[in-house]
Amino acid sequence: MIVASRIDAPDRAGTPQSVTPRPVLPLWAALIAALASAGLLNLAFPATSVWIAAFPAAALLLLALIGRRTWAALLVGFVYGAAFFLVLVSWTARYLGPVPWLALGLFEGALTAVALIPVTLAYRWVPRFVRPRGLRIVVLALTQAALWIGRELFLGNWPYGGFPWPRIAYTLADTPMARVTSWIGISGLGFLMVLLVALVLELIRSGGLRIGVARGGRRLLPLALSAGIVIVLAVAPAFPTSANGTMRIGAVQGNGPTGYFDQRAPLAVLNAQAAATEPLFGKRMDLLVWPEGGLDADPFQYPALSDALDEISDRVGAPILANAATQKGDLFFNTSFLWPRSPHGTLARDDVQTHSKRHPVPFGEYVPDRPFFNAIVPDLIGLIGREYTPGSDVPVVRVGDTPVGLAICFDVIYDEVIAEGVGEGAQVLVFQTNNADFRGTVENLQQLAIARMRAVETGRSVVNISTIGTSQVIRPDGSTQATLKSDHPGALLEDVELRTGVTAGVILGPWIEQVLLWGGLIVVAGSGLLAGVRRPRAAG
Repeated sequence: MIVASRIDAPDRAGTPQSVTPRPVLPLWAALIAALASAGLLNLAFPATSVWIAAFPAAALLLLALIGRRTWAALLVGFVYGAAFFLVLVSWTARYLGPVPWLALGLFEGALTAVALIPVTLAYRWVPRFVRPRGLRIVVLALTQAALWIGRELFLGNWPYGGFPWPRIAYTLADTPMARVTSWIGISGLGFLMVLLVALVLELIRSGGLRIGVARGGRRLLPLALSAGIVIVLAVAPAFPTSANGTMRIGAVQGNGPTGYFDQRAPLAVLNAQAAATEPLFGKRMDLLVWPEGGLDADPFQYPALSDALDEISDRVGAPILANAATQKGDLFFNTSFLWPRSPHGTLARDDVQTHSKRHPVPFGEYVPDRPFFNAIVPDLIGLIGREYTPGSDVPVVRVGDTPVGLAICFDVIYDEVIAEGVGEGAQVLVFQTNNADFRGTVENLQQLAIARMRAVETGRSVVNISTIGTSQVIRPDGSTQATLKSDHPGALLEDVELRTGVTAGVILGPWIEQVLLWGGLIVVAGSGLLAGVRRPRAAG
């Protein structure tokens, strides 16, 4: 039951006597609400994908934070953050066991707790300086939605490049509401989701859903804004991009032994990919795509691998977009490269179009601050022997005259990689990934949902190819054109639609993020400063 707070005690003039809220929930109930929020939000993500659960999840977390003191808000935030992350990324335990999983979940929980402090401060300070009830509801809801996105950006960029995996907007990837991202980006969609929740929550708290003749006018603005958001989410069309023909693309899921600890014979990965490619031999295509880690080693250094690529590109009559760990001097890179058709001889790396992964995974592909972590868990850190270097080349290769945008595995979660590819003219996107370390988990489905959202956001077809699945060709509207089941070898051959033009979401998304990040913090900080100035005057 939602109890009243001092924000709802009007004086004769209709303005609040005090707008400092009491907690809506006692602390014990707030902790339960935080756990329920984490559970519902996990339910909204794949594999369950009950997208509507994201809305009450946000509401429960906001309710739990209303009126909390800082220490209590930290506790509520940590319970929510730790519970959410430990469930959502439980697949990390499949790779190196429980220690890294617990470390990641608890660390992200602690960061979440700190990042939620401005939310409870906003509930404390913002209403003091906006007296008209309808306007106060709108300003407070706008601030809370902006702070939610600011928290996502904080966790998505820090530390070690951040982890922008669990953005609330991704829960709508399989719904028509995803089309909104093509106008205002992924963070923009998340902002609208939380804004709607915060508006309804404040309307309920203020009794605004019991509209009478005399009282309804005060809440017309938040009611109208709420209705407008619902309409936008329900009927907004995708931002238009222009069709520009098709490209016939083959994509191969080899299901080989590509996991970190998989036992493998020499060239086992290559042989698995080659065997799965055989049904495509002699078929017409413009491009053959293999996944991340689809080769056992660097083909620029091992003639057996380069010879095999020569033969296969000859058999399919097309260049191969492949991926392998490569070395240049003393540096290692996670590199995708467009192997041209039938070069007949070992190629130099500088003669081939390449793109290296921008964001190697910390504690997976490299170890940040290795001496520090090695002193804590030397057995685990010792398993990660190779240190990948971040790439700096453009995430695009040209197949004939057609630019193809790239993202390697977890790079799909970084907005700037996708935006740069589209900005360089990419007419189709190819995401190569290796999910073998997470067999039997929902990791591949979570990543696939992100790939689907990228298709809608950019107005581009996406070829999402994995070593072990799930692999798909996704249309620009987010619908599935073709799919391969996980844990089975297979090949796709599809006429993939090409598109030109840059969506508003790609252009405006980064600017909207900055406005929301700094706007929410400025409103809270400004309200706090004003509160500090007024308090001594009132005391005097």
